[in-house]
Amino acid sequence: MSDIVISEAKRCLQCKKPLCKSGCPVNTPFNEVIPLLLEGSIVEAGEMLFDNNPLSVICSLVCPHEKQCEGHCVLGKKGDPIKVGMVENYISDYYLNYVDTYPRKGTGKRVAIVGSGPAGITIAILLAAKGYNITIFEAHDKIGGVLRFGIPEFRLPKALLDKLKDKLIEMGIKIRPNTLIGPIITVDDLFRDGYKAVFIGTGVWNPNTLKLKGETLGHVHYAIDYLKSPEVYTLGKKVCIIGAGNVAMDVARTALRNGSRYVTIMYRKGAGSIDAEPVEVEYAKLDGVKFNFYQSPLEILDEGVKYQQTYAAGTDENGREIVDILEGAEGLFECDSVILAIGQKPRRNIVNNSKGIDINNRGLLVTDEFGRTTKEGVFASGDVVTGAKTVVEAVRVSKVVAKAMEEYLEHS
Repeated sequence: MSDIVISEAKRCLQCKKPLCKSGCPVNTPFNEVIPLLLEGSIVEAGEMLFDNNPLSVICSLVCPHEKQCEGHCVLGKKGDPIKVGMVENYISDYYLNYVDTYPRKGTGKRVAIVGSGPAGITIAILLAAKGYNITIFEAHDKIGGVLRFGIPEFRLPKALLDKLKDKLIEMGIKIRPNTLIGPIITVDDLFRDGYKAVFIGTGVWNPNTLKLKGETLGHVHYAIDYLKSPEVYTLGKKVCIIGAGNVAMDVARTALRNGSRYVTIMYRKGAGSIDAEPVEVEYAKLDGVKFNFYQSPLEILDEGVKYQQTYAAGTDENGREIVDILEGAEGLFECDSVILAIGQKPRRNIVNNSKGIDINNRGLLVTDEFGRTTKEGVFASGDVVTGAKTVVEAVRVSKVVAKAMEEYLEHS
């Protein structure tokens, strides 16, 4: 791969107004990194990427580059854009061996990070670099949150997260695994024990349901649960996935890699309305995933999914497809297992056991633009605030929140 990285780096035009940078949610200075790489200063290049985005090594693998950096590259207007993600990952992965993890002189102030997903890890690194005493509370046995339990191994190697964990510990960050904040240890308990600020980055782990008859049958599963440990599921040869977002594509491709032979995505709208990124759909097709469009599930049976045919009935004011039911047109899609991939929502472990933390009608935490919740000293960002978004979006907002937390801590 190194020869491709070099050739791609040499293609950079060093634009005076780098569109790749402005097209990135965290303004990754790719144009500034390239000269450093080509002159042999890869550590300095990695440091620049890490300082801008502590999760650069991960974002370079999982970001929708075709919509961001690569999608804005001027070379892409008449040919192929630079493979920015590939170059960035090469540099960032190398730099993890050299990242400065020497614990900073402490401020003596404790900060609790609840959840070790993209937002929690970003906040932990940024505040640890400022000398704060950081403890991460993780409900699972390993850190990573959605990075570990929501993104398949073939897209994001888990060994990379283990390596990142080692760096966090070297930075002086303490990690308490298997610790659920809410029912046993409350937010008020944390403040009682001297934590000056609490950050909540617990993500969205409760699956949405269709409320269909048959949803509790033994061969029906939820996507977010399946992705946590696909090896423990026996899906059979023929699988039906209901939903058409990025998670549905991940589930479909994972099922094929774990023994299922025929995987089909059932979607109530047409191909043009798929929520998943086009590149994810293309990869799913390459892996052999099939698509059944204009089928709306009615009931889940032992034999499969009973559905009703739909049809395109126009568009709404935002240009989104409207479908209607084709009366009398029903069918049965026979399959061994059904996986529902229709989105997630937050759990309420914390808000149900804490006073003063407000949520909206979707169950998401209410914050201002700086991540301040309605309870003093408690901050939040990531999916628990916005709903499921990209990793880089969690990093972008968390950088803002980290500054707000630092300002708060200086006066506490």
